[in-house]
Amino acid sequence: MDFLQIGVVLALVVILAIPMAKYLTNVYSLEITKQDSMFGKIERVIFKLSGIDTNDMRWQQYAKALLLSNLVMFIISYIIIRFQGVLPGNPSKIDSMEPLLAFNTAASFLTNTNLQHYSGESGLSYLSQMAVIIFLMFTTPATGLSLCLAFFRGLTNQRSIGNFYVDLIRSITRVLLPLSILIGLVLVSQGVPQTLNPTAIATTLEGATQNIARGPVAALESIKHIGTNGGGFFGGNSAHPFENPNGFTNVLEILSMFLIPAALPLTFGYMARNKKQGWILFSAMGLMLLVFLSITYINEKNGNPALEKIGLSQENGSMEGKEVRFGIAQSALFTSVTTAATTGSVNNMHDTLTPLGGMAPLAMMMLNCVFGGDGVGTVNILMYSVMAVFLAGLMVGRTPEFLGKKIEGKEMKLIAIAILLHPLIILVPSAIALATQLGSSAISNPGFHGISQVVYEFTSSAANNGSGFEGLGDNTPFWNILTGLVMLFGRYFSMIAMIAVAGSLLAKKRVPETIGTFKTDNSTFLVILLATVLIIGALTFFPVIALGPVAEWLTIR
Repeated sequence: MDFLQIGVVLALVVILAIPMAKYLTNVYSLEITKQDSMFGKIERVIFKLSGIDTNDMRWQQYAKALLLSNLVMFIISYIIIRFQGVLPGNPSKIDSMEPLLAFNTAASFLTNTNLQHYSGESGLSYLSQMAVIIFLMFTTPATGLSLCLAFFRGLTNQRSIGNFYVDLIRSITRVLLPLSILIGLVLVSQGVPQTLNPTAIATTLEGATQNIARGPVAALESIKHIGTNGGGFFGGNSAHPFENPNGFTNVLEILSMFLIPAALPLTFGYMARNKKQGWILFSAMGLMLLVFLSITYINEKNGNPALEKIGLSQENGSMEGKEVRFGIAQSALFTSVTTAATTGSVNNMHDTLTPLGGMAPLAMMMLNCVFGGDGVGTVNILMYSVMAVFLAGLMVGRTPEFLGKKIEGKEMKLIAIAILLHPLIILVPSAIALATQLGSSAISNPGFHGISQVVYEFTSSAANNGSGFEGLGDNTPFWNILTGLVMLFGRYFSMIAMIAVAGSLLAKKRVPETIGTFKTDNSTFLVILLATVLIIGALTFFPVIALGPVAEWLTIR
């Protein structure tokens, strides 16, 4: 039954990804499409009121527009969170957030990470939840999608990389907003709260008083998954029954967070006029997901050997930290999808996973290209594709080409920077945290698991994921500053590098295909691509994986 559950959900992902890919291809087309008659009038009003010039941009203009718009959003978000205690829209009388936690929160939601060093229902007012959190849950995935499509255009020889503001608005009006409204209404029908009334006060059967937090939960929950955001309205995230009431909503949330990331590689195939190319990218990411999902499921199903040794039954698997509503199969699937799609939403506590069960989601975030978040993951797998083509070209003594564009030193330097930056901003802060009292004092479980807690926190921050091993006491100045900087570096340095690569490739003339052209739409390239991703990942992260999850697993055998 477990395999049937998982298989049906994954099959639905594939079935839904195909029409979604076709729709996204039309959304981001630089030509006039039928969608313009439906959305064009609304968008033109927005462009006029905002004073937006809709002409095509050079890559430098595109990058500047992206960075400036995000900077303004950061400043506004920080101010609202910092002073929410004296602002309206606060019926539960929640205090203002202290400066460093406010910095971390603003940086987290600005970068599509949604790491939370506070408990959602008690940390933010309704105004902050709507004007900051839900707002950024729309604009940050829209930013990622815009970058992704600009990169697609550079690789597929479009007339330009487009206009950032046009892409941003289209992402919201044509993709994120319609889907979030639809999913939000379904969630409300299943019992997810959607209200501006204050915290409810109830009297229990024993006569005690209980405060029941509520608010605009459904609105946040829908865009939280469609936008691969992940931050929860409640501290329990999608393990909380107000966010995820039943098995149906659990599957809906899995499909929601996987829909756009699964569709984007196929979208690339449509834009490149080579469907096989899109399916090769999809297959590479899909195979990696299946391997890591299997590792998590098998280890959680087999239970915890340490608990079994002391006489605790593991017949139903390792149920510590899991909702009995979902069981092992749906917990393992949710864990794998939320880290593959870098959403960060959780329906079970990752800190309680078995050592190897927790290693799999950690490894997917380290690779950061197993589908990934809205836009960013597909850009990363394309980056590895260019790297694979470059390495294959060197081996046969031929100038490497990808989709008819020659890959030269300039592009490889930028891609190398992006690839090396990811492990750098994970491993260096992790070493600092483990070597200093300021960082290590937050570890709740010293030893090998403590290493995993620290590395998971920085990996989640760098990969724009946001989930955590929540045994870590991370609401301190040290962790708020360091993870905030890691989130910002992980998001924007790689974005700038990829836009520059897109601009460079767009300026190049297409090279005619010859008998010696290296094919990138067949099984041979699929193997080379997988090998490139896994070898680079192993070379950079295997030592710390061995010190954390693997060492912990060996101690409980």
